[in-house]
Amino acid sequence: MDLKSGATRRGVHTVNYKMRIVVVMSCAIACTSLVAAVTTAPSAISAVHFTDITQKAGIHFHQNAGKAGKKYLPETMGSGVALFDYNNDGKLDILFINGKDWNPHGRRTPCALYRNNGNGTFTDVTAGSGLDIPMYGLGVSVADYDNDGREDVYITALDGDHLFHNEGNGKFRDVTKQAGINNRDFGTSAAWFDYDRDGKPDLFVANYVQWTEKGDLWCSLDGSKKSYCTPEAYHGTASKLYHNLGNGKFEDVSRRAGIADPTSKSLGIAVLDYNNDDWPDIFVANDTQPNKLYRNNRNGTFTDVGLTAGVAFGEDGVARGAMGVDSADYDRSGRSSVVVGNFSNQMLALYHNEGNGIFVDEAPRSELGRSTLLNLTFGAFFFDYDLDGWPDIFCANGHIEEQIGRVQPKIQFEESPLLFHNDEKGKFTNVSKSAGSDFQKPIVARGAAYGDLDGDGDLDVVINNNNGPACVFRNDGGNKNHWITIKTVGSKSSRDGLGAFLTVKSASGSQTQMVRSGSSYCSQSQLALTFGLGKDARVDAIEVRWPSGIHQKLGQQSIDRVLTITEK
Repeated sequence: MDLKSGATRRGVHTVNYKMRIVVVMSCAIACTSLVAAVTTAPSAISAVHFTDITQKAGIHFHQNAGKAGKKYLPETMGSGVALFDYNNDGKLDILFINGKDWNPHGRRTPCALYRNNGNGTFTDVTAGSGLDIPMYGLGVSVADYDNDGREDVYITALDGDHLFHNEGNGKFRDVTKQAGINNRDFGTSAAWFDYDRDGKPDLFVANYVQWTEKGDLWCSLDGSKKSYCTPEAYHGTASKLYHNLGNGKFEDVSRRAGIADPTSKSLGIAVLDYNNDDWPDIFVANDTQPNKLYRNNRNGTFTDVGLTAGVAFGEDGVARGAMGVDSADYDRSGRSSVVVGNFSNQMLALYHNEGNGIFVDEAPRSELGRSTLLNLTFGAFFFDYDLDGWPDIFCANGHIEEQIGRVQPKIQFEESPLLFHNDEKGKFTNVSKSAGSDFQKPIVARGAAYGDLDGDGDLDVVINNNNGPACVFRNDGGNKNHWITIKTVGSKSSRDGLGAFLTVKSASGSQTQMVRSGSSYCSQSQLALTFGLGKDARVDAIEVRWPSGIHQKLGQQSIDRVLTITEK
């Protein structure tokens, strides 16, 4: 979240937005003309609309950032959202993460768990669930860490993270202390992954900066009134890796594993296998510090290859304000590429995996870059919204400073989401305006996730907004194409099948996806994998490479359904 702080004098940090206009992309005014030159995508590209059904669905969640005029840094961060089936009834439920008032006697605003009723509505079942603990929550990641068949929940929080064990019957138990989890380092995103392939999900937690309420610094836009500080005003802090020992216990192996860099200011995590060795690697999006690409050395350690891979910095050699991140094989090259949401005047990053350990950012010379230049993107992910078999890109946008328009008139505090259609040639077209009028409403978005909430095959979108009401967008028209959704159940591998690679073959070609948690910003999308099939009338074959080393092949499959594959 780089706003570019000026020099410190007498404890005052002046936030120089005007300087940012000059130094980014040589001249933001010139770049703005490029944005104006972007042509509106023809409506024929997509007949899909996203309809805001939040109120109709019975969802009344409002995120509490604790804003009370103090301009504390965490107030800008917002919170994430998770889509998962907490009660194993086959329907995706929603968990919104929440903040709280700074005054210990303030409002009680816990996280909110909404049960999917299966008829387009949701019921708030937070009370008595065990998740109704007041905390200044930020991120969430979901997985069955003890392989008992129920999805457990990890929540990062400013006042200390929480691990909740799913007890069944809609109840969760806080097992943080007994599990050996101890993270009070401004945790943001988190991701479960089986880094040593022993069948037990491990946990990576991204930590941001060294901030406390007592140690809050005074920053200003104009030298007289307090504004939100930038991360440059604070020291970084190391992320953490927890190794799953079994029996509900975890061990902090951050230093031994080589991921404990104290200069990091981490906001987003994506699990991927960038070098196709079947071992999960980690991409970490850092805010004003170099991004990390941690290569799995297959011996319990990781090596940061971000610099040599070309993902640490922007094209100008400067670390950007990176936030949300995701990975996918968007061009069917057989390699995982990466999308990163960045600060305003920095545009989105689309790191294409060249297959030789090198990534090339395709955004600066594309419509994707021009269309996102002025946006501040938190949530960002790949998903196939029209089920044509090619992953598209979604961006959840919103600035951190309410008065940003005073110093940068072209940039707004509230920003509309953006949707980019994959044209199958490695390029993306901005189809946001054709996605429906509901999609055009400016919001202050933070966490964003996708999943099939209504069981019709296409992928819906949920956004947790900063200090505002949540948004649930129903996908209308995406299922005009065929699809298959695959849920993996491991036996030797983790029960969720984390790290399994699925290849689906049909008449139009082959697609490969990896089962993984995390991604976007502080959020969790559905774990089951949805493959768009376009007009293909069937699936010809499915191949699964399990982390255990087992390779499984299935023959011809019927489509437009959810298929469960159990490791054998």
